[in-house]
Formats: sequence, structure tokens, C-alpha cells
Amino acid sequence: MKNVINPQKSTWELLLKRPTMDLETIEAIVKPIMEQVKAEGDVALKRFTLKFDGVEISSLDVSNAEVQDAINLVPDDLKVAIATAKHNIDTFHSAQKQGLLQVETMPGVNCYRKSVAIEKVGLYIPGGTAPLLSTVLMLGVPAKIAGCKEIVLCTPPDQNGKINPAILYTAHLVGVTKIFKVGGAQAIAAMTFGTDTIPKVNKIFGPGNQYVTAAKQLSTKYGLAIDMPAGPSEVAIYADETAVPAFVAADLLSQAEHGMDSQVVLVASSETVVQAIQSELDLQLIELPRKEIAAKALENSMAIVMESPKEAIALLNEYGAEHLILSVENPWIVSDQIMNAGSVFIGNYTPESAGDYASGTNHTLPTNGYAKMYSGVSLDSYLKKITYQEITKEGLKALGPVVEKLAEAELLQAHKNAVTIRLNEINNV
Repeated sequence: MKNVINPQKSTWELLLKRPTMDLETIEAIVKPIMEQVKAEGDVALKRFTLKFDGVEISSLDVSNAEVQDAINLVPDDLKVAIATAKHNIDTFHSAQKQGLLQVETMPGVNCYRKSVAIEKVGLYIPGGTAPLLSTVLMLGVPAKIAGCKEIVLCTPPDQNGKINPAILYTAHLVGVTKIFKVGGAQAIAAMTFGTDTIPKVNKIFGPGNQYVTAAKQLSTKYGLAIDMPAGPSEVAIYADETAVPAFVAADLLSQAEHGMDSQVVLVASSETVVQAIQSELDLQLIELPRKEIAAKALENSMAIVMESPKEAIALLNEYGAEHLILSVENPWIVSDQIMNAGSVFIGNYTPESAGDYASGTNHTLPTNGYAKMYSGVSLDSYLKKITYQEITKEGLKALGPVVEKLAEAELLQAHKNAVTIRLNEINNV
């Protein structure tokens, strides 16, 4: 990790830059993939699966027999762990339900708002080096609670043309309606345009690499919605003398092992704190099965000493981390000053991996600084808000003149007339 001591604010933007490719460069690669899928459908998907995943598949969809085989292959203790995580995620997201909102803004003028599920949603589950069954839970559970009628899941196959059994088991458990063996930008294209096999959806959810993120952003140009730009994973940790160095190092490595393009940032109150954590990093790294990946990610990462708590918090808000861990004295006081973060983890005994898997909050979060303007996935992500209004005769008598005056000021005579004709009828003019 690169060490920086009390950097000047003028250097923060460059210092905190993520290790990502230029968006235009990525889009130049992704757009032809999307266009080919749009034009050729399943044929293009199979060609790209062979090219990028190294496997030739005859069928894109996962059969019921494959799902049943997966159910039998998942160990019972893992099923128990999945069930516990599902329960907690279900509990937290079910609590986010809102009933019909009804407000009488003035006598006889009633306004309402109701939540309605998005009918067709697409869930993208990354494959690559880790089978992210936890993401199936994070995306599938709230989709089911919301009442989405069609829940489509795409995930890349392994080199045998198979999907990890735990992913299939979890998808079945949460109520996914269709599962397909396709990954990468081509999967996003399939859910954007639809093919003979894969249905078009209304909104796409899920994290992925830079190419998947770019494809999701491109899909919005074709009329789809997305949850957020969610690319390579990242964590920032604010640590002072009350932090436990071994805990902080473990949290840094838990993000670093996601992928070589992940980034971890340590903001510490002193060089002494950094040195203690770095020593733990060295010890723990060599024991990791994915140490090569984590070590590469650490090359993209940094430890920043900020002796001023006020400046440290300002820097963290400038970074806008996907995950922010507060291993400091009085973490709740600090958390009140955090304006930009996907999810915040409070205190020494709240590991980021708890949120990744089973505490109940959602782990699909904005990366690359998008926490400044995006929220993580929640129940609301799967809902539309429809408003209604009903006005009585007495209500229109009170409100109508206001509307007439405003419409007249905007020179929109037909708008005014729509009110006037009703008032005339009410007043028997």
C-alpha cells in the first residue's frame, strides 16, 4: 500500500482516483457486444460465452433437473447458513414496506401515493473467481418481497458449462423464475433487448466488472432502468488508536481478495496506527488462498494519515466509499458527519463481511464515488411510486381559481379551460 501523510486538499481528487479504465475506452469495447446481441440474439450469446468463458454451450437456460441436482449437492450446513442470511435480509427489507400514503392537502383535495412492483427485473450475478451466492440473496429477496412477477437471473457458466450449485440452490430458494448461463456485457445486452431464450426486463440489478457496469449504463440509452453503477468493490476504513490492527487488516484484505481491480483505502489518525495495521496485513496476506489477487489489489490501494479528524472526515466524504468502516472512538458521532457512503459499519466488532452476507442490509452498493448521488439496493429499488388524486366539487371550488390563475400566467388557456368548464357546471353558470 502506498503511504501518504496529511495530503493537501488540492491533491485529494487525484489521490483518490479509482483504478478504472476510461469509460469511453470501455464503452468502445462493450457497445459492439451489445449491438451483436441485439442483432443475433442467442447465436451471439453462445459465441461470446465461448470467447469469454471458454465453454461451448448448447442451451442457455438452466433446466429444472439442473436445479434439483444442485439442491441435492449443497451441504446441509451451508443450507442452514443461507437460510439464516435469507431470514435477516428478509426481515430488514420487509420492514421497509410502506402502505398507501393519503394526504388531504386542502378540504376536498385528496392526494395519494402507492408502491407498485416493477413487473420484470433482471439480476446479474458475477461469476469469475468467486460464486457470489450472497448476491443472489441480496437481489432476489427484495424482488420477491416487492412482488415482481418475473425475476430473471443471468450468471456466467464455469468451464464445464455449469452454474455453481450454491447459486442455483439460492436462486430457487428466493423465488427466481428463470435462470440463464450467460455472463458479462452480453448478459446485460440479453436482458436489455431480449432474445429467443432470454426475456427483456424493465430494470437490471447487480454488480460486476467494469465491462458489466458500462453495459448497464449503456442499457439506459435503450429505455431500461438500472439499480446503480456498481463496479469493482472497494472499502475505506477510518482507524485511530482505539482500532484493533488485526481487525482492520482483515477487513482490508476481505475487500482486496474480491479482485485485482478492487481498491482499499485506510485513513488513519497517525503513522503508528498505519504501521501496526501494515504489520498485520503482511502476516495475514501470506495465509490467504487468494493472496495473489489481494496483493495486486493492494497495489491500487493506499494508507493516508490524517491527523485532523475534521480533515479525515472531509476526505472520506470526498472519496464516497462503497463500504465505510469506522474503527474509531465514538464512531456514531463520526457517522453523523458522513454524507457519502454506500453502507457504514460501526465499531470494532462490525466486520464489513457481515454486511456482505448476513446482517440484513443489502450489499449491492454504489462504487467509484457514486455514493455521492446513489443509494444501495433496497426494497424501494424494486418499486415504482404511483400518485393519485381525487377532488370533490367543494375542493375544486377552492382549488380551481388557483389553477386558473397559474395556467393564465403560463399562457396555457386550455389548462385554464379544463378547470373553468367544471367550475361553471358546479356553479350552474
